[in-house]
Amino acid sequence: MYITCLDMEGVLVPEIWIAFAEATGIPELKRTTRDEPDYDKLMKYRIDILKQHNLGLKEIQDVISKIDPMEGAKEFLDELRDNCQTIILSDTFEQFAGPLMKKLGMPTIFCNTLEVAPNGEITGYKMRCEKSKLTTVKALQSMGYETIASGDSFNDLGMIQASKAGFLFRTTDKIKADFPQYKAFTEYSELLAAIKDVLNS
Repeated sequence: MYITCLDMEGVLVPEIWIAFAEATGIPELKRTTRDEPDYDKLMKYRIDILKQHNLGLKEIQDVISKIDPMEGAKEFLDELRDNCQTIILSDTFEQFAGPLMKKLGMPTIFCNTLEVAPNGEITGYKMRCEKSKLTTVKALQSMGYETIASGDSFNDLGMIQASKAGFLFRTTDKIKADFPQYKAFTEYSELLAAIKDVLNS
Protein backbone atom coordinates (compact mmCIF):
# COMPACT_ATOMS: atom_id res chain seq x y z
CA MET A 1 0.00 0.00 0.00
CA TYR A 2 1.30 3.39 -0.99
CA ILE A 3 0.89 6.88 0.44
CA THR A 4 2.15 9.83 -1.56
CA CYS A 5 3.61 12.69 0.48
CA LEU A 6 3.76 16.11 -1.18
CA ASP A 7 5.26 19.41 -0.18
CA MET A 8 2.83 22.32 -0.36
CA GLU A 9 4.56 25.63 -1.12
CA GLY A 10 6.29 25.71 -4.48
CA VAL A 11 4.56 22.46 -5.46
CA LEU A 12 0.83 23.12 -5.09
CA VAL A 13 0.62 26.78 -4.11
CA PRO A 14 2.96 29.76 -4.51
CA GLU A 15 5.43 30.47 -1.73
CA ILE A 16 3.52 32.32 0.98
CA TRP A 17 6.50 34.30 2.26
CA ILE A 18 7.44 35.43 -1.25
CA ALA A 19 3.87 36.62 -1.84
CA PHE A 20 3.97 38.46 1.47
CA ALA A 21 7.36 39.99 0.66
CA GLU A 22 5.99 41.30 -2.63
CA ALA A 23 2.80 42.62 -0.99
CA THR A 24 4.72 44.46 1.73
CA GLY A 25 7.75 45.53 -0.31
CA ILE A 26 10.15 43.77 2.10
CA PRO A 27 12.56 41.81 -0.14
CA GLU A 28 14.31 40.15 2.84
CA LEU A 29 11.19 38.03 3.36
CA LYS A 30 11.67 36.35 -0.03
CA ARG A 31 14.20 33.99 1.56
CA THR A 32 12.75 30.45 1.69
CA THR A 33 13.79 26.87 2.39
CA ARG A 34 15.15 26.78 -1.16
CA ASP A 35 17.79 29.25 0.03
CA GLU A 36 18.24 28.34 3.71
CA PRO A 37 18.47 24.67 4.75
CA ASP A 38 18.25 25.53 8.50
CA TYR A 39 14.52 26.03 9.11
CA ASP A 40 14.93 27.29 12.68
CA LYS A 41 17.40 29.93 11.53
CA LEU A 42 15.05 30.94 8.69
CA MET A 43 11.99 31.31 10.94
CA LYS A 44 13.84 33.36 13.57
CA TYR A 45 15.04 35.62 10.74
CA ARG A 46 11.47 36.04 9.48
CA ILE A 47 10.01 36.72 12.93
CA ASP A 48 12.67 39.38 13.59
CA ILE A 49 11.81 41.16 10.32
CA LEU A 50 8.07 41.05 11.10
CA LYS A 51 8.76 42.63 14.49
CA GLN A 52 10.91 45.38 12.96
CA HIS A 53 8.06 46.30 10.59
CA ASN A 54 5.26 45.84 13.16
CA LEU A 55 3.60 43.16 11.05
CA GLY A 56 1.64 40.24 12.49
CA LEU A 57 -0.57 37.30 11.68
CA LYS A 58 -3.49 39.34 10.35
CA GLU A 59 -1.37 41.03 7.69
CA ILE A 60 -0.03 37.67 6.49
CA GLN A 61 -3.50 36.09 6.48
CA ASP A 62 -4.82 39.01 4.42
CA VAL A 63 -2.23 38.20 1.73
CA ILE A 64 -2.90 34.45 1.93
CA SER A 65 -6.62 35.06 1.31
CA LYS A 66 -5.67 36.35 -2.16
CA ILE A 67 -3.36 33.42 -3.04
CA ASP A 68 -4.72 30.74 -5.38
CA PRO A 69 -3.25 27.28 -6.00
CA MET A 70 -0.90 27.01 -8.96
CA GLU A 71 -2.57 26.44 -12.30
CA GLY A 72 -3.45 22.76 -12.60
CA ALA A 73 -2.60 21.95 -8.96
CA LYS A 74 -6.11 21.04 -7.83
CA GLU A 75 -6.74 18.88 -10.88
CA PHE A 76 -3.40 17.12 -10.33
CA LEU A 77 -4.20 16.56 -6.67
CA ASP A 78 -7.71 15.30 -7.43
CA GLU A 79 -6.40 12.72 -9.89
CA LEU A 80 -3.58 11.69 -7.59
CA ARG A 81 -6.03 11.18 -4.71
CA ASP A 82 -8.15 9.00 -7.03
CA ASN A 83 -5.12 6.73 -7.43
CA CYS A 84 -3.66 6.61 -3.92
CA GLN A 85 -3.83 8.09 -0.45
CA THR A 86 -2.10 11.47 -0.37
CA ILE A 87 -0.84 13.61 2.50
CA ILE A 88 0.61 17.10 2.25
CA LEU A 89 3.64 17.44 4.51
CA SER A 90 4.52 21.08 4.99
CA ASP A 91 6.64 23.22 7.26
CA THR A 92 3.99 25.93 7.02
CA PHE A 93 1.55 26.63 9.84
CA GLU A 94 -2.08 25.77 10.42
CA GLN A 95 -2.86 29.50 10.68
CA PHE A 96 -1.62 29.86 7.08
CA ALA A 97 -2.77 26.61 5.47
CA GLY A 98 -6.53 26.58 6.14
CA PRO A 99 -7.76 28.84 3.31
CA LEU A 100 -5.40 27.19 0.83
CA MET A 101 -6.62 23.70 1.74
CA LYS A 102 -10.20 24.79 1.04
CA LYS A 103 -9.16 25.88 -2.44
CA LEU A 104 -7.47 22.50 -2.97
CA GLY A 105 -10.52 20.45 -1.91
CA MET A 106 -9.49 19.87 1.74
CA PRO A 107 -6.68 17.32 1.35
CA THR A 108 -5.03 16.04 4.52
CA ILE A 109 -2.16 18.26 5.66
CA PHE A 110 0.35 17.80 8.46
CA CYS A 111 2.00 21.10 9.38
CA ASN A 112 3.12 23.22 12.33
CA THR A 113 1.69 25.92 14.61
CA LEU A 114 2.57 29.58 15.15
CA GLU A 115 2.77 31.10 18.61
CA VAL A 116 0.78 34.33 18.45
CA ALA A 117 0.38 37.03 21.09
CA PRO A 118 -3.09 38.48 21.85
CA ASN A 119 -2.22 41.54 19.73
CA GLY A 120 -1.50 39.33 16.70
CA GLU A 121 2.29 39.49 16.94
CA ILE A 122 3.99 36.26 15.89
CA THR A 123 6.30 35.45 18.80
CA GLY A 124 7.48 31.99 17.84
CA TYR A 125 6.45 28.67 16.39
CA LYS A 126 6.05 25.06 17.41
CA MET A 127 7.13 22.25 15.12
CA ARG A 128 4.82 19.23 15.08
CA CYS A 129 7.88 17.02 15.53
CA GLU A 130 11.60 17.19 14.80
CA LYS A 131 12.46 16.81 11.09
CA SER A 132 8.72 16.62 10.55
CA LYS A 133 8.66 15.44 6.93
CA LEU A 134 11.25 12.70 7.37
CA THR A 135 9.79 11.66 10.75
CA THR A 136 6.30 11.39 9.26
CA VAL A 137 7.46 9.31 6.29
CA LYS A 138 9.29 6.93 8.63
CA ALA A 139 6.19 6.69 10.85
CA LEU A 140 4.02 5.80 7.83
CA GLN A 141 6.56 3.16 6.81
CA SER A 142 6.52 1.72 10.34
CA MET A 143 2.76 1.19 9.87
CA GLY A 144 3.31 -0.90 6.76
CA TYR A 145 3.01 1.76 4.03
CA GLU A 146 5.38 2.40 1.18
CA THR A 147 5.87 6.11 0.54
CA ILE A 148 6.34 8.20 -2.57
CA ALA A 149 7.52 11.76 -1.95
CA SER A 150 7.91 14.94 -3.96
CA GLY A 151 9.03 18.46 -3.14
CA ASP A 152 11.15 21.37 -4.27
CA SER A 153 13.33 22.44 -1.34
CA PHE A 154 16.15 21.40 0.98
CA ASN A 155 13.65 20.46 3.69
CA ASP A 156 12.00 17.94 1.32
CA LEU A 157 15.16 15.94 0.66
CA GLY A 158 14.88 13.81 3.80
CA MET A 159 11.44 12.45 2.90
CA ILE A 160 12.46 12.02 -0.75
CA GLN A 161 15.60 10.08 0.18
CA ALA A 162 13.73 7.87 2.68
CA SER A 163 10.87 6.96 0.33
CA LYS A 164 10.46 4.04 -2.05
CA ALA A 165 10.39 6.64 -4.84
CA GLY A 166 11.14 10.34 -4.70
CA PHE A 167 10.86 13.14 -7.21
CA LEU A 168 11.88 16.78 -7.37
CA PHE A 169 9.29 19.23 -8.65
CA ARG A 170 9.98 22.77 -9.86
CA THR A 171 13.15 22.85 -7.80
CA THR A 172 16.30 24.96 -8.11
CA ASP A 173 19.16 24.26 -10.49
CA LYS A 174 21.45 23.82 -7.49
CA ILE A 175 19.30 21.12 -5.90
CA LYS A 176 18.97 19.35 -9.25
CA ALA A 177 22.75 19.47 -9.72
CA ASP A 178 23.48 18.30 -6.16
CA PHE A 179 20.94 15.44 -6.32
CA PRO A 180 21.02 14.14 -9.90
CA GLN A 181 19.78 10.71 -8.77
CA TYR A 182 16.24 12.10 -8.44
CA LYS A 183 14.12 12.81 -11.49
CA ALA A 184 13.11 16.46 -11.62
CA PHE A 185 9.84 17.55 -13.22
CA THR A 186 8.24 20.89 -13.99
CA GLU A 187 4.80 19.74 -15.17
CA TYR A 188 2.06 18.09 -13.12
CA SER A 189 1.39 15.61 -15.93
CA GLU A 190 5.01 14.40 -15.71
CA LEU A 191 4.91 14.02 -11.93
CA LEU A 192 1.56 12.25 -12.04
CA ALA A 193 2.81 9.82 -14.71
CA ALA A 194 5.94 9.05 -12.65
CA ILE A 195 3.90 8.39 -9.51
CA LYS A 196 1.47 6.18 -11.44
CA ASP A 197 4.41 4.19 -12.80
CA VAL A 198 5.51 3.46 -9.23
CA LEU A 199 1.98 2.54 -8.15
CA ASN A 200 1.63 0.14 -11.07
CA SER A 201 5.09 -1.42 -10.86
